[in-house]
Amino acid sequence: MSSEMIIVSIVICFMIGGLIMDIAHPVIIVFTALTIFLLIGIVTPEDALIGFSNEGMLTIALLFIIAGAIQKSGIIEDIMKNWLNKSNSLIGSMVRVLIPTSTLSAFLNNTPIVVTFTPLIKNWCEEHQIAPSKFLIPLSYATILGGTITLMGTSTNLVVHGMLIDYGYDGFSVFQLAIIGVPITIVGLLYLIVIGRRLLPENKGFQQQVKEDSREYIAEMVVEDSFSAVNRSVKEAGLRELKGLYLIEIIRGKERVSPVRATTIIQAGDRLIFTGIITALAEVQTTKGLSLRMGKQVDFDDLKNGSSTIVEAVVSHQSSLLSKSVKQSKFRSLYDAGVIAVHRDSERIKSKIGDILLKPGDSLLLLAGADFMEKYQQSEDFYVVTPLDRPNTFQRNPFKGWITIILFLAMILLVTIGILSMFKAMAIVVVIMLAMKVITMEEVKKYIHFDVLLLIACSFGIGMAMMKSGLAPWIADKILSVGEPLGLFSLLLLIYIATNLFTEIITNSAAAILMIPIVFEMAANLDLEPMGFAITMTIAASSSFITPIGYQTNLIVYGPGGYTFKDYVKIGTPLSILVMLITVMIVYFWWF
Repeated sequence: MSSEMIIVSIVICFMIGGLIMDIAHPVIIVFTALTIFLLIGIVTPEDALIGFSNEGMLTIALLFIIAGAIQKSGIIEDIMKNWLNKSNSLIGSMVRVLIPTSTLSAFLNNTPIVVTFTPLIKNWCEEHQIAPSKFLIPLSYATILGGTITLMGTSTNLVVHGMLIDYGYDGFSVFQLAIIGVPITIVGLLYLIVIGRRLLPENKGFQQQVKEDSREYIAEMVVEDSFSAVNRSVKEAGLRELKGLYLIEIIRGKERVSPVRATTIIQAGDRLIFTGIITALAEVQTTKGLSLRMGKQVDFDDLKNGSSTIVEAVVSHQSSLLSKSVKQSKFRSLYDAGVIAVHRDSERIKSKIGDILLKPGDSLLLLAGADFMEKYQQSEDFYVVTPLDRPNTFQRNPFKGWITIILFLAMILLVTIGILSMFKAMAIVVVIMLAMKVITMEEVKKYIHFDVLLLIACSFGIGMAMMKSGLAPWIADKILSVGEPLGLFSLLLLIYIATNLFTEIITNSAAAILMIPIVFEMAANLDLEPMGFAITMTIAASSSFITPIGYQTNLIVYGPGGYTFKDYVKIGTPLSILVMLITVMIVYFWWF
C-alpha cells in the first residue's frame, strides 16, 4: 500500500468508528474526514464538491418535497385507517398493513410512510388488545423491501443511479430493479407473516406503559398559602433545580401553564405536576406549604387540554440533540414542550429528565403545545410518531391533497414511458405545486432533510478519495483474489456481504458510495459489465434488517415498539439471508 492509501484507510476507519459510536453528528464526522482529504491534497475542491451536483442527490432533495406534500395531504393515511379497520385478525391485519406499505414505498420515501403509519397501527393495536410490537418491525421491513422495486424507492437507488451517470453509464430505468425487488418483497412478506410474527415479542407500547403506570412517571403537589415562595418565580422558589425531578406543568384552575419557565410565577392553589424520579418527592414534601395531593391520582387526561397534547417522538440519527442532555439542548424553550419520560432499549431511563443524554432511537414522551405536530412533523431532530390526539389546528385541504396525488401519478407515468428523466419530472411537479400553492416555500424548507443531503454529498468526496488514492482498486484486487477462484457466484456473495455489513453499521447511502468505486474496479478487472455488480450492491445497501441503526425506518419503530437490539437480530437475520440468496441468484443468472 502507498502512503496515500494508508492515510485514506486510517481516516476512513476512524470515520466509520466515529459513526458507530455516535461521538458526534454524522455529518460532522464525514465532513471532517472529507476536509482532511482536501487539506492533504488527496482530493481537489472539485472532487470534494462533486456530490453536490450529482443528479441522484438532487433528485433525493426533490423526492423529500413531494413525499412531504403527500404526507401533509393525509389522504393515504385516511385510506389506510379505513382499510385497517375492516380487519379483526392478526394475520389479516398484517396482510392489510404490509402489502399496501410495501407498494407505497416503491414510489415514496420510506421514512414518511413509517412515520405516518406508526401511530395508526399503534392506536389500532391498543383498540384490539394486540401488541404493537407484532406490527412495527414488519412495517419497517416491508417499506425497505418495497423500496427495492423502483428507482425512486430509496435514496440508495437514486444515489447509485446518479453515480452510474457520472461514470458514463445510462443509470437505472424506473423498474429495472423490480427484477429483484418484486421477488424479494414477495418472499420477505411471506416470511414476516408466516414465520416472523412468531419471533416478535409481545410488548406494550411506550405510551401504553406510561398510561398504565402513571404513578411511576408523574406526581402532583399543591401550593398552600403558607408556602414561602407564593407570588415568586419558579427559580426563586427553588423548583427549577430539584434533584431528580422536573416541573412539567402547573394546573391553575382551568388554566394550564406548560412548559413551565424559570420566570413563571407560583400562586397559592397551584397544582404542580412533576415528572422524573418520583421517589425523590420525599425531599420536596418537607418544604412547608407544599403537600402531596392525595386521593385521585393525576393522569394524562389531567395534563391535556385544548392548548396542549401528549406526543411521542423518536430521536433521529441527524438530530442536533444527540450527545446533549435535555437541559443542555434547552428542549423546553426550543420546542415549547416538556419531556415526561425517555425510553431506551424498551426501558424507561430512571434519571432526572434534564440530565439524560439523548441518543438515536430514544423515545420521548412530550407534553407539548397544540401546534407541536404542525411545527415539527418534518423536523430533522426527531420523528413525531404518536400524537395521542390530533390537534384541531392541524387541518388538511383534501382538494390540494388530490392535486398532489394526481401530479405524483402523472410524474411516474411520464418517467416510466421515457418522456422525462426522474430529475426533470420531479422538478416540474415541485414547480407546479409551488405555483398552485399546494405547498409553500416554508414547507419546502421543512420537507428537505438538509443534513441527509449533506451527508450523502460529502460521502461522494470520500468515494473520490478512495479512487484517487488507489485504495478502491487495492480493495477490489484483494476481494478478487479471494472470490475469483471460487467463481462469480461467490464473488457476488462477497460484494453483497461487504456492502450489507457497511449499511448495518453506518448508513445505506454512505455504504453504497463507499462500495461503488470498488465494484466498478472489480468489473473492469474481470472485463464484465458493471450493471450486475452495481445492482447487487444497491440491493445489499438497502437491505438493513439486522440492526436498528442501519436504516432510518428501523430506528423509528425501535422505541415505539419497545424492542431490544436482539429482536432485530432474531427476526432480521433469516430475512437478510433470504434476500441475499435471492438477489445473488437472480443477478448471476439474469446478468451473467
